[in-house]
Amino acid sequence: MKGDEKMTQPTSREIPIQPDRAALLFIDVQNYCARRDGGGFKDLQPAEFDARLGYYFDRLESLALPNMQQLQAGFRAAGMEVVYTHIESLTKDGRDRSLDYKITGFNVPKGSWDAQVIDAIRPGDDEIDLPKSSSSVFVSTNIDYLLRNLGMRYLVISGVLTDQCVESAVRDACDLGYLVTLVPDACATYSQERHDNSLSAIKGYCRQRNTKDLLNEIGRG
Repeated sequence: MKGDEKMTQPTSREIPIQPDRAALLFIDVQNYCARRDGGGFKDLQPAEFDARLGYYFDRLESLALPNMQQLQAGFRAAGMEVVYTHIESLTKDGRDRSLDYKITGFNVPKGSWDAQVIDAIRPGDDEIDLPKSSSSVFVSTNIDYLLRNLGMRYLVISGVLTDQCVESAVRDACDLGYLVTLVPDACATYSQERHDNSLSAIKGYCRQRNTKDLLNEIGRG
């Protein structure tokens, strides 16, 4: 960070964001894992789909996604940066993806429909959208370099899954020196228990604000 900031280092994470130094980051809100017909679920039979994913899609469609749309609209209206990341290999066969993704069986081929951010929050023409091939966007992309070039100090995070790629981004962003705000009601995972456990586990790495309060904070409530 710049020299003049060294004299005013924060002593708490409970600090309102500075709109001119804050970016909104959406994580993995893409066709592969945020649509019922996404490639991540293509092998599931209807009964198994409902049993495993009923809660997830109910939360995503009725709560998290509408809040994401509000956040996106608010940040855009305030002239603030909106950034996206999505799972996508740099190759069609996924040979470049992380060992974890290979073991898990995740492969979203380069240029595929599954790799696209869903239409509901489609990136704008001049917004940054980064393909990643690991759980944390900070491991397999140059997002840290980009955010620093943009002058960002505050990072607002939303997306899926709360306890996997979202949580990984929160932890890494904190360790890299960003002041992180997580928006819990704009995130989703496969059960309420998993969601709540994740929020509890990462409360020491970020502050947590719901969509309404965050929009009020940037003057777009």
